[in-house]
Amino acid sequence: MSPPKRTIEASAAAQIAELAAQSRRVTSYDVALVAGVSQSAVSRCFKPGASVSKATFARVMKAAALLDYVPNAAARSLITRRTNMVAVLITNRANLYYPELLAELSQQLTPHGKRVLLFPLAGESEAARVLGDLWQFQVDGVIAAAHLPATAVAEFRRHRVPLVVFNRLLDDHSVHTVSCDHRAAGRMLAARLAAAGHRKFGIITGSTDSVVAVSRLLGVAEQLAELGLPPPQVVTGEFDYHSGAAGLKTLIARHGGTPDAIICANDVMAIGCLDCARHELGIDVPGQLSVAGLDAVEPSNWLSYNLTTLRQPMAQMAAAAAQQVCRLIERPELGAARQLFDAQFIEGATARLQPRASGINQPFSLPQPLAIM
Repeated sequence: MSPPKRTIEASAAAQIAELAAQSRRVTSYDVALVAGVSQSAVSRCFKPGASVSKATFARVMKAAALLDYVPNAAARSLITRRTNMVAVLITNRANLYYPELLAELSQQLTPHGKRVLLFPLAGESEAARVLGDLWQFQVDGVIAAAHLPATAVAEFRRHRVPLVVFNRLLDDHSVHTVSCDHRAAGRMLAARLAAAGHRKFGIITGSTDSVVAVSRLLGVAEQLAELGLPPPQVVTGEFDYHSGAAGLKTLIARHGGTPDAIICANDVMAIGCLDCARHELGIDVPGQLSVAGLDAVEPSNWLSYNLTTLRQPMAQMAAAAAQQVCRLIERPELGAARQLFDAQFIEGATARLQPRASGINQPFSLPQPLAIM
């Protein structure tokens, strides 16, 4: 009569004693021995999406828990030739706007067994300078929320690292892209303000190396030109609170008085502009001056501001970027995809707007061209 089989708990206890005697760490071999399965079965149990029976999975997970086993990512990468890391390039100037993006990307990549490796940049122009670090970390793919020159894009191709450009549009249509349509967003904002009777516009734009700010400014300028209105006065800012206040004073000096409307390249500058207008200069907003921002960051919704702005569908954009980069990692031969998302207009209370009974997301009529008052 053969001896009875040891329970998984007894096998684990015996293996733990042997590990202690040998002064070594637990490995997948030990888990396989205790669970009574092959090492390949253990590997499949820890690989997202791999095919494994419920009974085998249960035994392996129980054995792993009893042994306090944690898969060795470095060892696995030697076998799979993947680090399971996706690098995210992002500018520090966007630190009030992108926490939502990072959280969404991490949440979307985790089910694919990927983790985010963050590369913060002082400015857009620094993106090309971190490429050496990317190659050293041997990341599986990259999501770049920063502008990349053609030479940098060529380096990604040469190193065969999948690239998805986030929230920027490159001239190279062969690059996978997920972005809000910033040019259309600028046009929408200018059109809504013009339809309400605004004629003299000022813009506090972002730093000169910001492709997003340039695209938004271009959209505003194009829309005003098509409506027969004067070109906007433009002041360069740095996406910070101080730039909004300083930009307002500069625009007033250039106009020789208060303009009808000021559009800021982000909400932080719009809040700075708004506070300066109301509390320092005594300007009635929106009675004398309309102020609008872009991005709909959390403070813009506070009752003290209730800012007129545009919101980007960040959750949907992050999900699309994560899906694209994971598809490229698995199938690098896929053709480039360019996904554009529309911004949502948030009426707020800082701009005089044309009443709209049909709802915020419905089209509105705009006479063209508008007469200059």
